[in-house]
Amino acid sequence: MIDPELLDILVCPETKEALRLADDALLGRLNAEVAAGRLKNRGGQVVERELEQGLVREDGQVLYPVWDDIPVMLLDEAVPLEGLAPSSGAGDG
Repeated sequence: MIDPELLDILVCPETKEALRLADDALLGRLNAEVAAGRLKNRGGQVVERELEQGLVREDGQVLYPVWDDIPVMLLDEAVPLEGLAPSSGAGDG
């Protein structure tokens, strides 16, 4: 699990927006895509490993994977969420 103090200081390396932990519903949907071989990161590579955790950018557009409790904050490793994670009204306001 990511240390809450670390989460407080981490920001998206691209936009400097805040990050939040991905919820179980989003991880479940993304892992279904991983199992089907359809999930790709921004670098164009297929994500082959099930997501344990992830950090979602404040605008909800990308997720940075967390492997073995280590956030991977590389732009090419980020997973675009457009079309995958329907917004449920959280975060706007």
